[in-house]
This record gives sequence, C-alpha cells and structure tokens, in this order.
Amino acid sequence: MPNIRRTQHLGLIGMLLIVVAFTGLQLTAVTGRASPDTKNYLSYALSLSGESREEAGRRAIAYSCDSGQHATLNTIPWTSRKSAGESKEQCVRRLNDSVAYWSRHGNTSGMTAPFANQRFMAIFEARPGYPLFLVPFIAVSGTTWGLWLAGLVVALAGSVCVLLTLRAAGASRRAGLAGQTLYLALPTGTVAMNPLSDGLSLALGTAVVLGSVLLLRDRPRTGAGLVAGGLALMFLVRYSQALLLAAALAGVLLLRSGWLRLKRRQFTPVLRTAGLCAGLTVCIYAGAHLLSWPMGQDSAQDLLTHHYQRPDLPNPWPEFFAQEGVFWSAWLRRQADHPVLPVLLALSAWAMLRRRSAVVPIALAAGAAGLLNQAGHPNLAQLYGYRLIVFVWLLPALVIPLLLDRPVRGASPVPAQPEKVGGGQRDGRVGVAQQLHEGA
Repeated sequence: MPNIRRTQHLGLIGMLLIVVAFTGLQLTAVTGRASPDTKNYLSYALSLSGESREEAGRRAIAYSCDSGQHATLNTIPWTSRKSAGESKEQCVRRLNDSVAYWSRHGNTSGMTAPFANQRFMAIFEARPGYPLFLVPFIAVSGTTWGLWLAGLVVALAGSVCVLLTLRAAGASRRAGLAGQTLYLALPTGTVAMNPLSDGLSLALGTAVVLGSVLLLRDRPRTGAGLVAGGLALMFLVRYSQALLLAAALAGVLLLRSGWLRLKRRQFTPVLRTAGLCAGLTVCIYAGAHLLSWPMGQDSAQDLLTHHYQRPDLPNPWPEFFAQEGVFWSAWLRRQADHPVLPVLLALSAWAMLRRRSAVVPIALAAGAAGLLNQAGHPNLAQLYGYRLIVFVWLLPALVIPLLLDRPVRGASPVPAQPEKVGGGQRDGRVGVAQQLHEGA
C-alpha cells in the first residue's frame, strides 16, 4: 500500500509540475492573442453579461485593437500572430466605421455586435457555448485577464484528459505525463490558449476521446456519459467539429469492429461505441438543421463570396473542390518546408506498429476529424495556422507516448471477457498462485 500511494503521489506531483511550468510560460503573453474572430465571441459574451449591444461592441473593439499592438513572442511557439500593421487608434476607427456601416445596412439584431453582414454573423450566433463559458471569467477578472484565464483552464483541462486517456488505455504513468506535456507543447496547447471557440471545442473533444477509450475498455456507463456529454457540449460550442468527430469515430470504429470480427476476436465493445457515435452524429446533424444553423452549403458560399459580400454562386461545388486542390497542394509544400508534423506523424505510425492499445483507433479518428474540418475550410489564409486542423495534432500527443512503455506481446486493446470455470466465472486476472492450484 505505501508503494501504491507513493506512485500516486509521484504522478500527481509530475502533473502539477507540468501545469505550473505551462502557466508560467503563458504569463509571458497575457494579451496579444486575439484574431479577427475574437471580437465576435467577446461581444457575444459581453451581451450575455448584460451589456447593451453597442457597449459590448465598443469593449470588444477596444480589446481586439489593444491586443493587435502586441507582437508575437518567441517564448510562445506555433503561433501565426503578426506584428501590428496599424495603430490602435486606426484599428478602433476602422472597426467603429464597420459597425456603423453594417448597422445602417440591416444588421440590427442578434447577440454579436454588427461587425459584418447578418448572414456572416449568424455563424457566430450558432456557437453560444464559448461566449457562455467566458461570462464568469470576464465578470470576475475583466476582459484581458478573463480571456487569459479561460484559455488556461481550457488548455489544462484538455491536457489532463489526454493524461487520463492514456492511463485508461493501460499506459504507464510516464507515458501519461508525456502525453500531457506533448498536448501543451504542440499547437494543441497554443490553440487552446487563444481566445476562440476552437480551444474549448478541442478540450471537449479530449473528453470524448477519453470516454471512447473507457467504452473500449468495457466501462460503459462512464464512457457513454463522457462521449454523449462531450459531444452535446461541443454541439453548442462548434457543432461542425462535433459532427465531424462523431462521424470519424463511428467510421473508424466500425471498420475496426469488422476487422476484429474477421479475426474472430472480441468486437462487441468496439461495435457498441461505433453505434453510439453514429447515433450521436445523426442527432447533431438533425439538431443543427432544426435550429437552421449554417450548414455545408453556407460554408462553401462564405468562402467563395468573401463572407457573403458577393452574390451566391448557383453551384458552388466545382469551384469549392478546385479550391481544395489549390489549398492542399500549398499545404503539402508547406509541410515539406517545415516538416514538424510529418515527422511526428511518422513517429506516430511507428508507435502504432509497435504498440497495441485501445487509444490507437480513437487517436486515428480524432486526426481524421481534424483533416475533415480543414477540408471543409480550404482557405489559403489559414495555410500557416493550426486551429482548423488542430485535431490532427491529437494523434501524436496520444500515440507517441506509447513508445515509452514496453510492448506487451499478444495483448489486446479489448479486455479479456470472463470465462467459465466449472460452475462459476473468472475475469482473466487470476493470480499465479491460483493458476498453479487449479493446474494441480
């Protein structure tokens, strides 16, 4: 018992040291992270806090323009922030003029300030979860520190879910801590800290990943609760990513169950998880449709009409798929010039070949969800960013740490089922002494 407690204490100390180190590093950039979309979410949150739409817009503009004056710090890697191209006064004037213009041209309702036309702002109106999450942080700590604290909570929560996922899959304590460290050090940590909905969506996605692994490890109640609850909350934060994650999990696990069945191995937990994710995929799609939230057609028109400022195309798909080819060609050239992700994916592939774990198919599904999300937004302006494709980086964070553990020959990612012995059962974890006794 003392050794078990000592091991638990060492794991907790290691986790806390990682948390403290990450928090200290983020203190070097409390502001300067805002993107053009930050003001939309912030104005929504301030409206939920009780501010008038005009005051919420004014405060969101002030934060966004102040943040734009802070250049990228070398101590925070992976960022795509640019140095300020205009003064704070010029920024405030430009955004105020935009608000006045769109107010005169019909954008007079909604929770977000009228920074653009009403059809474009409807995209952010359909993501109430993140602004609602921000409300208590802003109320207690103000705009700047509130957004920073919200990002810190989101980043640390996601990292802990990664640690718990690896431990639930049977990985060692050091592998779990390595996964937590990778999650915070890779773009997943940076995206989580940015004042955008992507970070909260990612953290909820890690909870779904944890629940999926628990389902594969035959812990149905906790696992199903995390999967269903995580996707339900993701639906309110960024429903398109929730839809893609649920669909990717359903597809990968369905293929996995078919393969296990051909090999005459236990496939019931995998098939059960695939069925749950497939049902949730249908629910997410139906919910977004019933709420009349923007769907795939709207996203394509948004890209091709510069945020609906030009007339809609009668058939956007030929041009959209042409844009896909342009984007992915440029993306591959970018990876060749900066091969960090390809190297990590190669290490991940090596880990998957050398280690068998319940986390492997789940990590593959998460990576696929990231690729699908980026494919839905083939915007060259996002070529140097990480937020749309961020789920891909979950793959190395979850799989590479498995290399720290010794391979277990013949191990199955699905726990052994109870087998009958005489008139009773045993669960496959019979002690050595008991086995010898039964043999005698």
